[in-house]
Amino acid sequence: MACVAFTVPAKQFAIVIDDIGNHQRDLELLSLPGGVTFSILPHTPYSQQFAFAASRQQRELLLHIPMQAKDPEKALGPGALTSEMEKWQLQMTLGNALSTLPQVKGVNNHMGSALTEQIEPMKWTMEILKKRSLYFLDSRTTSQSQAQHAANLYGVKNIARQVFLDNDVSEAALNKQWQYMLQLLENHEQVIIIAHPYPETAAFLARKLAEVGSKNAQLVPVSQLVEQKYVRLAEIAEQHAISGQLRLQE
Repeated sequence: MACVAFTVPAKQFAIVIDDIGNHQRDLELLSLPGGVTFSILPHTPYSQQFAFAASRQQRELLLHIPMQAKDPEKALGPGALTSEMEKWQLQMTLGNALSTLPQVKGVNNHMGSALTEQIEPMKWTMEILKKRSLYFLDSRTTSQSQAQHAANLYGVKNIARQVFLDNDVSEAALNKQWQYMLQLLENHEQVIIIAHPYPETAAFLARKLAEVGSKNAQLVPVSQLVEQKYVRLAEIAEQHAISGQLRLQE
């Protein structure tokens, strides 16, 4: 049996703009190219309006679910998942947030440096995502995150962020992170960038995305990178199976 290779453009990247929903100006971000993905905070003043407008443009949306941070002083916002919650509380809170944004294709964590390190809350989270056929993007706010491990246990498609674009919104810092993304693309077929709805970030992305065609890299929604990841994993498994069959025949 021949293995048919899955071919995609050599270099693809996704940009996710987090923290959507608190400000009316977030709607201006819909002028960015169509491949940009937006992650919406639940129960925020403009979450519904943004989701409706974005869906009319066929934009890809995520639920940006707040999760407990290591810093107890950080305000998580409404709909947050915390380590004090029992399973039913966490799943009900997540389910309620998802019910307000039926347009989303996936979920990523807002903060979460404490909660994503705990395997049980991550299992409870993935149980809900599996039932709803949603993917999980790990924002990787901690190197000890258990989120993708839990997702794999529950058969939830998942992927991780590589670059934070705008921890510093100065032009020099934004350019540095953009160049870092381009360097990653030289050695990887896919890169995921997380950014935020700052005016400086929006202006920077508008300029850079107008130039990106000349760099042989394609901006795509996150779900496209997720699907390609699993196609490649299936190809690798098939190749291993074929190799095993050939060894048995020798």
